[in-house]
Amino acid sequence: MEDELSFSDIYGGRLALQRRYYSPSCREFCLSCPRLSLRSLTAVTCTVWLAAYGLFTLCENSMILSAAIFITLLGLLGYLHFVKIDQETLLIIDSLGIQLTSSYASGKESTTFIEMGKVKDVIINEAIYMKVIYYLCILLNDPVDPHGISQVVPVFQSAKPRLDCLIDVYRSCQEILAHQKAAPTSP
Repeated sequence: MEDELSFSDIYGGRLALQRRYYSPSCREFCLSCPRLSLRSLTAVTCTVWLAAYGLFTLCENSMILSAAIFITLLGLLGYLHFVKIDQETLLIIDSLGIQLTSSYASGKESTTFIEMGKVKDVIINEAIYMKVIYYLCILLNDPVDPHGISQVVPVFQSAKPRLDCLIDVYRSCQEILAHQKAAPTSP
């Protein structure tokens, strides 16, 4: 079963959450961010080129204009390949683990897998980011202290969804974690 819901991020931008239920013990959540805005791209490009043209009129060196074009292109490619994330995915399978995938605007993907034996819990935490924001995170077991936490792995860092979206994902994750914890004790 698959459905798509519309939410907003902490800035008021639109986010699309696709929920895929493969089985009671396997679910996937894809959070899609807005594409690169043509307005912001044009504003940055014009600012760089106007500054370069201002320097060109003072120095009368055409290399400044060439450098501005080169810097703009390299900056855009770097931004698309290393910064702009279009989609973040959380795949949770109770017997295997949790896979986090970030898909960049350039097509590059970054994937992290966490074994279920290392997962202590999935929680919603709060942070102060010029205001109070909430984020979903995975708590990992400390191998030395069974009641301790070794690491906190934030989820959906780029999209920064609001609390209503996080609650939806959190409840689903808790259902799977409860199913996973109950499975070994059943006869």
